[in-house]
Amino acid sequence: MTTASTHTQVQPRGRTGRRRTNRRRLRQRIWAHRGHYLFLLPTLVLFCLFTAWPMIASWYYAFFNWDGISAATDFVGWDNFVDVVTNPRFWNAFKNSLIFSVVAIFVQLPLALVMAMLLNNPRLRGRTLYRLLLFVPVVTTTAIVGIVWGIILDPNGGVASEALGTIGIGPVDFLSSEHLALPTLLAIDVWKGFGISLIYWLAALQTIPAEIYEAARIDGARGWRTLVHITLPLLVPIGTVIVLLTFQGSMNPFDLVQATTRAGPNFSTDVVGTYIYRYAFEPGSSAEAAVPRYGYACAAGIVFGVFTLLITLVQAPWLRRLYGRGTHS
Repeated sequence: MTTASTHTQVQPRGRTGRRRTNRRRLRQRIWAHRGHYLFLLPTLVLFCLFTAWPMIASWYYAFFNWDGISAATDFVGWDNFVDVVTNPRFWNAFKNSLIFSVVAIFVQLPLALVMAMLLNNPRLRGRTLYRLLLFVPVVTTTAIVGIVWGIILDPNGGVASEALGTIGIGPVDFLSSEHLALPTLLAIDVWKGFGISLIYWLAALQTIPAEIYEAARIDGARGWRTLVHITLPLLVPIGTVIVLLTFQGSMNPFDLVQATTRAGPNFSTDVVGTYIYRYAFEPGSSAEAAVPRYGYACAAGIVFGVFTLLITLVQAPWLRRLYGRGTHS
């Protein structure tokens, strides 16, 4: 009787403890499933403030003749978009932006692939140091890169002018010539973005199993045959993504152009980014606008985004067919 009575007295306490434990576990599960949303809240707020809202506001203000200061009351409908697509200087800027992407895809990517193949060789000594040196321009601020290259290419005492003077060519004004400014910026942009393309290709090369190369060597495939029949086909899946990333990243070299030539001389290096910036923040810098035209600048940005999206969609079927060929090779 004593044992039974003791058991009946302890049992309720055990049930209460289990209930508390279950409640504690339930709270932990709720926190585990829903608590991570609390950690995402700062990122979500920043995204809404600095990405989502500017995109929505750009579409709204694009239909107004707005100076950015007073209230947006002068509704003009589609007039800003019509002015953008009929302005030859916008298409000049769009052409130059497209040239940057074409050079990045057809010059920078192939050169980076060749260098990645060399640096992927485990028998190469100091390859980590070489990778670091080639990647340094990527992490360097583009504005600083533009200023430094402006000093180097300065015809009045710049390092490049001094070097050309020693071989009798004389000083060359690379950044003030309508014929040389754009090629010079293209070369700087390739140098600046070379490291990120190199990292992309190195990552892609390291996904190829070493056993495949060993089997190919056993079968007698070496050198050029290994490159054509193994390396390149297996790089196609990741290569398609690298091409799209490079295209998107190189379409807006605003910071480089703004820090070096400011779209000059005579708009020969103008890109869409500097074109939009000029209308929105530098009124009076040219004969195009005497007051800020934020509505027009928003319309120009939307048109540029739409055309960039269309070009990307056009690339997709071709890249998909290329992917199919690569996987079946």
